[in-house]
Amino acid sequence: MGVKLAAFVAAAALTVPGTVLAAPVSHSATGCGSGANGSTGYAYAGRQAMHIAHGVRATITPLAAATVHAGHVAAWIGVGGRGDGPGGSDEWLQAGIASLPGESTLVYAEIERPGSAPTFVSLLENVQPGQSHRIAVLEIKSRPNWWRVWLDGAPATDPIHLIGSSGRWKPIATAETSNGGQQVCNSFAFRFDTVGVAASRGGSWQTFAPGYRFLDRGYRLTQLRPAPNGTRLSATSAIRPYAFEARSLG
Repeated sequence: MGVKLAAFVAAAALTVPGTVLAAPVSHSATGCGSGANGSTGYAYAGRQAMHIAHGVRATITPLAAATVHAGHVAAWIGVGGRGDGPGGSDEWLQAGIASLPGESTLVYAEIERPGSAPTFVSLLENVQPGQSHRIAVLEIKSRPNWWRVWLDGAPATDPIHLIGSSGRWKPIATAETSNGGQQVCNSFAFRFDTVGVAASRGGSWQTFAPGYRFLDRGYRLTQLRPAPNGTRLSATSAIRPYAFEARSLG
C-alpha cells in the first residue's frame, strides 16, 4: 500500500487486549476510552469467545464514517494476544477494518510473532460506510500452528506460522480505538454479524459463544442476535448467528 501502509505502521500500531488485563488507569489520564481492558490511550468494545477454537469469522460493517482525530479506530477479529505466545511472548493474528486520520478506511491484517515487531498488511482500500466484508482468521486444516486470513470467501494472505498456537487460544471480536497519545476521543460505529468460531482446523464453524466482555468507558456494546437475555422470542423465531454492534457514545 506504499505511503499509506507506512503511515499505518508508524501511527496506528493496533494491539490485542489478550486474556491478562492491564491495570485500570485514572479517568483523568485521558478524556475517554482508556480503561481496564487496554494500555493507556487504548480502548475496546467487544467480546472474547467462551471456548478455545481454531479460528474466528465475522461479517464486519462500518455503519458510519469514523471520526479519527489521532491514532486509529478498528473493528477486528483475531486470536492470540499479549503474553499468549511461547514463554509469555506476544503472539497474535488479527484482521479487520481500520481508519486513520485523513486516510481511506481499509481492510487489514496484523501479524505479531515472538521477538519481532508487528507486521501490517493492507488487504483492501477505500471501504465505505455500509459496505460489509466477510473476514476470517482460520488455522489451516492440514498444518497445525499455521493460519491464514480470508476475505470475502477467498484466501487473503499466505500461510502464517504462529508457534505453539494450535488449540490454545480463545478468539476475540472487538472494536478498538487509540488516541495516538493525544487528549482526543475518536468515534466509530461497527456491526459484527454472523460471528462464528471454528471447532476444528479448517472449519467446522459454530456460533460464537460470548465470554469475557471488553468495554471501556465512552463506548457501547449491543448484542443483536441471539436475542439478549430476558427478551421474549416466539416459538417460530429462527436461531441466528451471534451479532453485535460496537460504537462510541454521543
